Amino acid sequence: MSNHLSAVRIPTNTASRYWSAIAIDAAGRRQIREITAAKAFFLESFPDFTPETQVSDTQVQRQLWYWMQESGGAGEAGEAGEAGGAEINQSSMAQLCLKCFMSQQIDAVCRGLASRFGAEHGFTSNDLLPFVLDEEIGKPRRHSPTYQSFLDEILHSFDPEQSSLATWTSRRVKHHKPLNQFLLEHGIYLVSDWAILNDTKPKQLHRIFAEFHHLTPSEIQRAQQLLDAYHAVYRSQRLKQRLAGVKGKCHPPTPEQLQQMAQRLSPPLRPEPLLRQLQLIASRLREYRIYVRGGTPKTEPWDTTPNEPLDIPYSQPTPDEQSEFLTAYRQQFIKGLDTAIAQITGDRTRKLQRRDSQKAQQFLTALHLFHCQGQSMSDIARNFNYKGQFQISRLLKLKVLRADIQRELLVYLSDRILEKAQRYTDVQRLQTVHHQIQEAIAEQVTKVIEDAATEASTATHERHQKTPSLFAKRLCHYLDNRSNIS
Repeated sequence: MSNHLSAVRIPTNTASRYWSAIAIDAAGRRQIREITAAKAFFLESFPDFTPETQVSDTQVQRQLWYWMQESGGAGEAGEAGEAGGAEINQSSMAQLCLKCFMSQQIDAVCRGLASRFGAEHGFTSNDLLPFVLDEEIGKPRRHSPTYQSFLDEILHSFDPEQSSLATWTSRRVKHHKPLNQFLLEHGIYLVSDWAILNDTKPKQLHRIFAEFHHLTPSEIQRAQQLLDAYHAVYRSQRLKQRLAGVKGKCHPPTPEQLQQMAQRLSPPLRPEPLLRQLQLIASRLREYRIYVRGGTPKTEPWDTTPNEPLDIPYSQPTPDEQSEFLTAYRQQFIKGLDTAIAQITGDRTRKLQRRDSQKAQQFLTALHLFHCQGQSMSDIARNFNYKGQFQISRLLKLKVLRADIQRELLVYLSDRILEKAQRYTDVQRLQTVHHQIQEAIAEQVTKVIEDAATEASTATHERHQKTPSLFAKRLCHYLDNRSNIS
């Protein structure tokens, strides 16, 4: 059996996917292997098709599955030529064609995960493939006869009456324990927000938010109210669907479901801010799950305050009340930003410390050199004797850091600003403008984080000429007050 290695991408939906297998070369790179025997078998078995023909996967896969099952799938796909007997050979070759198709679906899932998470979390699809592609398709196996590859597991658990092979393969890949452990170590937990909220009990939420996130009692109480509303509507309806035989992943709540949830809250929320708050709760729960599974979670200055005052439409407060509220707001904003920076940076440092104390110290030092001393990542890499600036980018993960701090700051401010606002307006009016307050806070926080992102992407010599952003000032304040920053 002759095989040909190629780096060319296989056209989607063409017959060639049934004889072109994804392989990993000696250097760990992805390659495409054309398996001559599989190609000959497929074209002979399906004479109406050419290599470029658009193929109906359902029809072809059912036939290949039938042939594979004729002898119980006993033929060894890697040794089809030596199986002995036309029936066993047909079974083995059918299995080989199906595995070629599956290898490409596995490759597509890995490339999709790398595209979505790789840049931020420091990996490529080539890092993922070895976890789920543990068989050289088309080559004799060196394992014992009882060894079952991951491709075997997928294929032998596949039922063409229940799902397509592409869907089943994708699902099994995303639930494969070795792959998920690798992703967890890089701070990724492959479960949707809605599934996390669905299977979290209010008592669990209370414990996690109190002991892990150290939230205030009022913040925890509000989160529990939101979770209760979610369960009463979303989970209740999903359970009814499951009892009726409807299966599948948890999809985002519909506008109607959000409206039903919102009506259960006091004060009620509009669907849009309710959706955002549910996602914030899920994000915190996700961070905890990553942690317990052994993974790594997660302009011009306005003096020391945000650029514009918060525009909140209260019912005719006096000028003195406006001034008093804005002063309180500005103080809370800075306090919240400092708290979020300390929480997220401290969490990241502690997680690095548990695995590598030197990496933890380098993380803090690199943050200080970049944000407080204006050094480029290339210069910092040379100071650490790293190969290049990409290693510093991977160590700092600034985009993730800013996103986590933004999330913490939003949660911190939401309840505290509303508590302050209660002093200057009646409860009925406050319920009416609640969503506007939330949106105004979110807009202000986003502006501060965007300024920080713009600053971080600016050339080093230009950064020296500009006043540091509010984010950089407060981060440097935090770093300068740590005893272990040199």
